Amino acid sequence: MSTPVSRSSNDPADGAQFVRVAERERAAVAFTLDGRPAHALAGDTVLTAILVAQRRVRVSEFSGLPRAGFCLIGACQDCWVRTEAGARVRACSTPIAEGMRIVTGTPPAPDGGAQ
Repeated sequence: MSTPVSRSSNDPADGAQFVRVAERERAAVAFTLDGRPAHALAGDTVLTAILVAQRRVRVSEFSGLPRAGFCLIGACQDCWVRTEAGARVRACSTPIAEGMRIVTGTPPAPDGGAQ
């Protein structure tokens, strides 16, 4: 009898949170996720595009734990990510666009984090 594998990390290498089972015929959209090339399908939200590529949308700035969205309708504010340019994006209601450069980590403090 085999023992189930427990994964304690949410490293992107652990695989996707979502698995696409339908609508695979839509056009591919290339974007960058945390500096890595990624692909989604035209019409996907940023949230879907991220979760097809990795297991988490972001890491909570309060607890340090991984988050994967909560309400999925734009009400809870749990899916905010940033573009590399620093713009905040609500992942659950923003369509993915060709060439988007998404960052899921917390940006460094403007002063470098010095206290």
